[in-house]
Amino acid sequence: MTKVPSLNYPQVVAAFERAGWRVVRQKGSHIRVERSAANTTLKATIPAHKPIKRSTLAKLLKDAEMNVEEFLALLR
Repeated sequence: MTKVPSLNYPQVVAAFERAGWRVVRQKGSHIRVERSAANTTLKATIPAHKPIKRSTLAKLLKDAEMNVEEFLALLR
């Protein structure tokens, strides 16, 4: 299993956008993204931190129903 990396928020937001998520709004240091899925809307809040803690990013990926390998592929 691959470790969750520690990344800056612009990289994380860009990867989420490549995965079909869209930025809905930003309030202060929190960026709200969402994506429509089968009969539901997935929502996640990305903190605008440099860097985002690995544990926080792991929780974001879990909420986004994405595994680490899929996420890392979106970074390229």
